[in-house]
Amino acid sequence: MKRLEEDFSAGIVGGGERPLIVHVVRQFLPNRGGLEDVVYNVCRQGLKNGFRIRVVTLNSLFSDPSRALADRETIDGIEIVRIAWKGSSRYPLAPSVLKHIGDADLVHVHAVDFFFDFLALTRIVHGKPMIATTHGGFFHTQRFAAIKAVWFRTLTRFSSSRYDYVVGCSQSDVETFAPIARKNLQLIENGADTAKFHGRAATAPAKRLITIGRFSSNKRLDRLVAAMRALLATDPEWALDIVGVPSDLTVADVEKLAQGIKAQVRVHAALPNETIAALIGESSLFVSASEYEGFGIVAIEAISAGLLPVLQDNSAYSALAAKHPLIELGDFVRAEQGAQAILRAWRTLLSDPVRIRSTAMREADAYSWNNVGGRYIRLYRTMLAGKSRQSA
Repeated sequence: MKRLEEDFSAGIVGGGERPLIVHVVRQFLPNRGGLEDVVYNVCRQGLKNGFRIRVVTLNSLFSDPSRALADRETIDGIEIVRIAWKGSSRYPLAPSVLKHIGDADLVHVHAVDFFFDFLALTRIVHGKPMIATTHGGFFHTQRFAAIKAVWFRTLTRFSSSRYDYVVGCSQSDVETFAPIARKNLQLIENGADTAKFHGRAATAPAKRLITIGRFSSNKRLDRLVAAMRALLATDPEWALDIVGVPSDLTVADVEKLAQGIKAQVRVHAALPNETIAALIGESSLFVSASEYEGFGIVAIEAISAGLLPVLQDNSAYSALAAKHPLIELGDFVRAEQGAQAILRAWRTLLSDPVRIRSTAMREADAYSWNNVGGRYIRLYRTMLAGKSRQSA
């Protein structure tokens, strides 16, 4: 892994016009999700530190393809350019991205998809310094696992070699990418918006669970609802709020999972943050049966709210639990085991609710974007300084 230079200027590299960082990502605002939130917060850190920021993204939302989006707009100081695409949402083809990076001083690609490969393959044409963040790669589900493995060892290996840095946003991502990108690999664990829901969890223990995230198959909402059924069999006072945005599952799909227990399971789609905060205010436990996570940003946001997390024992969540003993790991593959994990967390909470709630909120502070974003800023400055030396 490359070592970052320790001597970073606090000012703008080279003086003059502010350097332009172009972020390239398949989905961005107004879509909301973990990937979008990370890109938004990295962009905001760039603006705060004197960079100009542009995001190049696709011109439609996977979750709402009929919604009309402007070709260009500015949101919170971030210039957004939306481009046409074809093909599958899993690998959307959008070669016109090249038209919008010509004036970039540095290009930051998010996720391992068409943009990651295309900009690597065309680097000989555009010649831009480039950094990529993995965001879990493309291993969120086991579908097409054999094809993915071959693709990863061949095209992804080559593409990774064309980037100045490949940033793993979790320890599990670093371990996944180390065999193909060891020389230019960095670990910068994702930050979270720890202010968004800070302290909003119920102040007194409440038998209400909340889960937040895309309605996608890898989140295994089916297993979570099954665990809820097992939990209700022992105590009918429990309730669950499922909050998110449609993805490969629709609202109707999720509601169908909860047939027979809809009085105890509420499904909420595309809510504003303040409404989500109000739901958090009724809850004491955050739950996730997700079988794969790149990092688990929403779990950190839950901790910042004062919620006690109960999480599926996957690699990303296991890494978080190793740092935060308050996290309860469980196996939602079996409904009864998932229910037992929830009950263990509940008993832990009841043992000292004030201390546990405050400890959770305090531990989330390490993931604030003021801390994490600074690592990206230092990396940008290292790359731009290198560019200046090469052109001297």
